[in-house]
Amino acid sequence: MTNGPYGTLYVGVTSNLYQRVRQHRDGTFGGFTRKHRLTRLVWFETFEFMTTAIRREKAIKRYRRDWKINLIERDNPHWLDLSLDWDRPPVWKHGPTDE
Repeated sequence: MTNGPYGTLYVGVTSNLYQRVRQHRDGTFGGFTRKHRLTRLVWFETFEFMTTAIRREKAIKRYRRDWKINLIERDNPHWLDLSLDWDRPPVWKHGPTDE
């Protein structure tokens, strides 16, 4: 999570990304993210097991800021909020078929 391109970065772990992002955006989840107004999801990874996710979170938190920025920009060079499309209906690339 961040508050804008090259802004404050937050790394966390959750079992429900949709709910947690909404809490951060609405300000209902206190602490660091609310204090710094971190409402933009710019990067995430998914894992099958929480223990693996926690291990990865701890590793990422140890990395330097420039490494984290490179990680974000590799997949999201414009720092778009990846959660903005979650509430929108899906867009059909080829349209549904009548068959």
